[in-house]
Amino acid sequence: MNAVLVRDAGPVRWITFNRPERRNVFSAELVAALKGALEDPGHARLIAITGVGGTFSAGADLAALQKMRSATREQQVADARSFAELFRMVAEHPLPVVAAVNGHALGGGAGLVAACDFAFALPTARIGFTEVRLGFVPAIVLKFLLGVVSARVARDLCLTGRQLDAAEAERLGLWKVTDDLEGAVRVLGEEIAHTGPGAVAHTKRVFLSLPHLPLAEGLARACEENADARMSADFREGVAAFLEKRKPRWPQPGA
Repeated sequence: MNAVLVRDAGPVRWITFNRPERRNVFSAELVAALKGALEDPGHARLIAITGVGGTFSAGADLAALQKMRSATREQQVADARSFAELFRMVAEHPLPVVAAVNGHALGGGAGLVAACDFAFALPTARIGFTEVRLGFVPAIVLKFLLGVVSARVARDLCLTGRQLDAAEAERLGLWKVTDDLEGAVRVLGEEIAHTGPGAVAHTKRVFLSLPHLPLAEGLARACEENADARMSADFREGVAAFLEKRKPRWPQPGA
């Protein structure tokens, strides 16, 4: 059985965790399969990640971590880096990535939601940064959570390890609640399809770089990014289409 399922629906590439009997935990097999699916998104304009069964993902594979109790620190770091690389791939992916949360998202599963550009959740979904309740530390996921909520809220979630229902998570900005995940993702995909793919990828890079710079350095970098954008094929096509009162003919991703 494949660890993840991949299908295309219009501009959306769906990647579905397919280990419901293990609550879609991030086993080495699932992590490798997800990385592979992210590396080749075909002609999609939006990637949607969801799960099979009543769980989005219960996070790290605790059975595998328990087996590493006798591993050296270097081995522990190498294993953590493999997990962190997955989150980095999502955050730095040239396409927008949306979490379609069909059930519980716990620990690393919650971190993946935070790493995505967008998130929708069913009203029955729950989310929790539950690591401390297992004597663990949410170090990797915290890097991404702090890009979504305030430091005060992050402390609440990570120091208590409590689970939030869908409504509270929506109030905190972790996701938007919907009764129709497929429909919400489809509408988002149609919106993204109207944008310049190069401009979207460039904007994602700016989101990752600018907020961490001091004001003067940040503005200097912003001017460089602005100049690069003005010289791009997407900008030339977008402006020409606007002035000619026609739809842009964007280059096809993956072409």
